[in-house]
Amino acid sequence: MSPVARLGGGRSPIWMWTRPEGVESAALDQLRAIASLPYIHHHVAVMPDVHLGKGATVGSVVAMREAVSPAAVGVDIGCGMAALRTSLTASDLPDDLGAVRSAIEAAIPVGHRHHADVSTRVRRSADLWDAFPGLHPKVSGLLGRAMTQLGTLGSGNHFIELCLDADDAVWMMLHSGSRNIGKEIADAHIRVAKGLAHNTGLPDRDLAVFLAGTPEMAAYRHDLRWAQEYAWRNRQTMLALYADALRGFFPSLRVPCPPAEGPHMGEAAFANVNCHHNYVAEEHHYGADVLVTRKGAISARAGEYGIIPGSMGTGSYIVRGLGNPEAFASAPHGAGRRMSRSKARRTFTLDDLRTQTAGVECRTDPGVLDEIPAAYKDIDEVIGFSGDLVEVVARLRAVLCVKG
Repeated sequence: MSPVARLGGGRSPIWMWTRPEGVESAALDQLRAIASLPYIHHHVAVMPDVHLGKGATVGSVVAMREAVSPAAVGVDIGCGMAALRTSLTASDLPDDLGAVRSAIEAAIPVGHRHHADVSTRVRRSADLWDAFPGLHPKVSGLLGRAMTQLGTLGSGNHFIELCLDADDAVWMMLHSGSRNIGKEIADAHIRVAKGLAHNTGLPDRDLAVFLAGTPEMAAYRHDLRWAQEYAWRNRQTMLALYADALRGFFPSLRVPCPPAEGPHMGEAAFANVNCHHNYVAEEHHYGADVLVTRKGAISARAGEYGIIPGSMGTGSYIVRGLGNPEAFASAPHGAGRRMSRSKARRTFTLDDLRTQTAGVECRTDPGVLDEIPAAYKDIDEVIGFSGDLVEVVARLRAVLCVKG
């Protein structure tokens, strides 16, 4: 149960579940900057899908004592995955899934779109909206937008997929976060953190931290909890809309009931997973109570189910955590990019995209070229490096993909 590599270069060591030579030099420099912070507890854990991020590296797990860095969470607070195993099997699906994809795209706004009005389903989240006036003043006027964006996909690497497992069971899966409201909250607090005196002289101003016992920390933790809850409910709302769209073609469709928020344990949880991979949690590691930020990483406590997705046209995995203490009980969040979006657009053609997504009902236009599978790391290699972090319980193969 050991990392592949251990690096020095900062106040704290860096433990990596991948080979350093496979990580871009800028990301390694960024990890060393994180490890130089005086608040780091024990070490920085680096997942197999690691790549350069803003301020903090994507694919990093950072435990801090009495402090938290918003950049180590990311601006899409609560971004994560959800998956449901349905009652359908491969034999229930038509040969042409084009109409099904169109129905899903009609039911769930993608990209910068949002719902035209606020549905009854959204209004039921009254406790979420009751807490809204207490958020940072910079977002106080965004309640209407937040309500119409609940149950929407977003853009970039967010997606909705219809998948098959090895037993030909049909799964619904999606990837999304807290939409623009989470980014607004993150940006507002990062600006506050950068202005605090104790953050003077940091190796990267984007690594600014809040300290425990301060009003700034309390305000950030309050807003962070709200955004994480919003992201979780956003995925649950989309799953309900997704199921409604599918029932137009498959009236007998049944899906498991939503689980309570929290650790996903047991057989029932295997069929219904909703997990963050950009978030903060209060945990106990190496003899201390700490704040753990996972940016591009999932919780993988012993017996806890999670999702490690691939890219368009590749496989994804339902996994069960092994609770590896050296990784702060964490695992990777997906394939992780191996090249920038601009480089992907320069490198590949639409013919390449069609070839790499053959057999998947999806868009193959210029708007999604930067999401081509070859722009991402090999998901099977990522899983290979994760053998002491999780065990695989199901491999999913996409047959339909909706992109933002």
